[in-house]
Amino acid sequence: MHRAVMPRIGTAQAWRDAARQFLTAGIRPEDIVWGDATTAPDLFGDDTPLRPNMQVTVPRSFISMASSVVWHSDPERFARLYAFLWRIKDAPHLITDRGDADLSRLRRMEKNVHRCQHKMKAFVRFREIGQPDAPRRSFAAWFEPTYHTVEPTADFFVRRFSDMDWRILTPDVCALFENGKLTFSEGQEKPNLPEDASEQLWITYFQNIFNPARLMVKAMQSEMPKKYWKNMPEAAFIPQMIADAPARARAMAETAPSLPPARMAQIQAQLTAHQSAWDGPKDALPAAIAACTRCPLHCNATQAVTGEGPLDAGLMIVGEQPGDQEDLSGRPFIGPAGQLFDQIATQAGLDRTQAYVTNAVKHFKFTPHGKRRIHQRPNTSEIDHCRWWLDAEIAQVQPKLILGMGATAAEALTGSRDAILNRSGKVEATPSGTPVLLTLHPSYLLRVADPQAKADATAQFRNDLHMAVRMLA
Repeated sequence: MHRAVMPRIGTAQAWRDAARQFLTAGIRPEDIVWGDATTAPDLFGDDTPLRPNMQVTVPRSFISMASSVVWHSDPERFARLYAFLWRIKDAPHLITDRGDADLSRLRRMEKNVHRCQHKMKAFVRFREIGQPDAPRRSFAAWFEPTYHTVEPTADFFVRRFSDMDWRILTPDVCALFENGKLTFSEGQEKPNLPEDASEQLWITYFQNIFNPARLMVKAMQSEMPKKYWKNMPEAAFIPQMIADAPARARAMAETAPSLPPARMAQIQAQLTAHQSAWDGPKDALPAAIAACTRCPLHCNATQAVTGEGPLDAGLMIVGEQPGDQEDLSGRPFIGPAGQLFDQIATQAGLDRTQAYVTNAVKHFKFTPHGKRRIHQRPNTSEIDHCRWWLDAEIAQVQPKLILGMGATAAEALTGSRDAILNRSGKVEATPSGTPVLLTLHPSYLLRVADPQAKADATAQFRNDLHMAVRMLA
């Protein structure tokens, strides 16, 4: 039976040296008695030096894990680490096996040590102990860690407080940093540290950043366990702060400003800009539409295409957006789709000159393709921006019926562009209650390739226009 006693200081390196010696000598886990300074001597332990007889490669992730687990307080930690090390020398893949019970236990121990290190970094409270005329300021702190984490955490304090001398005193191991050199010594009893004038400033700051309206006691105690409170000067005020939280929260609500913050003015201005509330004179609407820059479509289009027709028309015809020829001329429905509309409207008995004709979107959206400009469908944002002008036109004309042609017109008028083929020939309504007769867009008829489907769609479109005439009769 072999014996390995780990020192209180330098434990990580001592375990690595012993484990390497046992492993390369082929010593099985059950043939080793591991212990630390608190372990009673084993009568049958053997300290005879061993000779290595094989080469062993160990995964780096195991070394990293072991460097943390050795600082745990479990008296079996050294034996557990070596037993798992013995297994992975022949099966390295076990270091990634989440279902392995031994690895799972070691990972939990590793996590516990990391959490203890985090608490140490957060809850160590220094008090100044040096003389005012000393060349370097000197501080001391008392801390009671859950695990043996002083040594692996000391480098953090070295990096953070390298310009001063300090010591962290614990019942386990003490860390001392003097004149730029870090050393460790055995633990000691809690000393009587002097009062520190800066503590009162810290306590005042701590009390003022406390937000009673966001108090969650369980969450606070999870991050700041009560076991650490006795060594933290600000913790003495926590119970009273918790007790006063409801009254302080009510006082904060009662003294809250009644006026909205300045940023609300900008938000309200943006909301106003997106509301359809244009109420200028009728003869100024075309010029206002022509000057529109509410969405990026105006950047590439030649001009905005305004509606045209009698301002007291009983029928308003709303298409989707201007096409190439409409963009160049500034008039709606004069391209191929408009010409087809005029032809079918005449067959249905609809006089276009007696209707107000416009589009849901006022600028031409396209993609350049050589010398051609290929039509693109407006998106919801562009439709929403242009609804300002469409609503203004509806408010001025006040039609008895709106003929909405195509999915874009349907979305602008009713809020939905879905299933336009199934909705064709049906009457819906705008949010203000104006009846909307939905139908196909003439450009759809131009795109249908199948002759029979084209004939059926044309007949449906003609019937819808005839239906509009009957509704206005």
